[in-house]
Amino acid sequence: MIYLDYAATHPMTPAALAAYAEAAALPGNPASVHAAGQAAREKLEEGRARMAAAFGVDPRTLTLNSGGTEGDNHVLLGLAQAWEERRGGPGHLVTTPTEHSAVLAPARQLAARGWDVTWLTPDRWGHYAPDQLAEALRGDTALVSIHHANNELGTVQPTADLAAVAAARGVPYHTDAVQAPGVLPVDLPGWGVTFATFSAHKWGGPRGVGALYVRRGAELPPVTLGGGQEGGLRPGTQNTAGVYAAGVALTGAEAARQATFAHLREMQSAFVHAVRDVPGLNFNHPADGSPKVVNLTLEGADGEALLMNLDMLGVSVSAGSACSAGTMQASHVLTAVGLTEAQARASLRFSFGAATTRDEVEAAAAALRQAAEWSRVGAEG
Repeated sequence: MIYLDYAATHPMTPAALAAYAEAAALPGNPASVHAAGQAAREKLEEGRARMAAAFGVDPRTLTLNSGGTEGDNHVLLGLAQAWEERRGGPGHLVTTPTEHSAVLAPARQLAARGWDVTWLTPDRWGHYAPDQLAEALRGDTALVSIHHANNELGTVQPTADLAAVAAARGVPYHTDAVQAPGVLPVDLPGWGVTFATFSAHKWGGPRGVGALYVRRGAELPPVTLGGGQEGGLRPGTQNTAGVYAAGVALTGAEAARQATFAHLREMQSAFVHAVRDVPGLNFNHPADGSPKVVNLTLEGADGEALLMNLDMLGVSVSAGSACSAGTMQASHVLTAVGLTEAQARASLRFSFGAATTRDEVEAAAAALRQAAEWSRVGAEG
């Protein structure tokens, strides 16, 4: 099997697996005061400290959680709760139509509750400009939420510039930075963001583990209740083994990040070169985006058929559509940047990792050619 779906999940690294096993063998609850509990606490805090070091922040600003979806929901719904309690009613949210569904869903829920939501308009490649944001801000803007690197296109936003626009107006700024660590530099103090969300399984750590950065002094109430863990911001027994493994994986990923970036760019370029003359193929990812993503459309093809054909040929990738209840729905990201629903349903995302080889890239390119030919034959039949 050739695995080219790293943007969905990065396989756990050997170091992370070993760290997980080591910490999972400890019997104690990290909140317990006895020796067994404190041994677990040491591993938990080492994992937190490793993540904080990679992000350039104080460990106490990281709230441990289950990942990006929980973090995104916590920021949007928690900030809205605080705003409504303080102001006595709904406010204004600025976000984008190319966000992950973990931001889109709570944003739409807030809109249904009476919040006014401004959706910024992307360019063809999914970029947003600071002047767009400046025009969208109002006196009752409670939050701006714009991802750092897009999960489908790989588009990288000018986060520091966007956050500076929000800061000048006193508006909190949240970024979903799930796709950045281990590939793109993460500098939370330099970015100037108020909140940022992360998921360990994107950098070779375990699934179901993540962190929410909350800048010191920022207002954010808990959205779950029932314990004092994480300063009361996210109650519940922490995943000691997962957090420790996440920290170990991130330390390794960050140490190799520059080399990984160069390797990914080489793999991306090799794949683009190998398939660029496939009839009807167009690329959707920006040239200046994340090096791990190639997003393409095969005009007139059936994306679901392409995906299944590639799987039969031993290549694992993602469709440019979301699968819901057995039906393929056009990707909201691709339609937001101007593709038709038919084009979006004929799109695929290939995403590479540090372990991806040139042989795998060439084999995947050959498989795409074969899958495209099968698709054309099926359409003609």
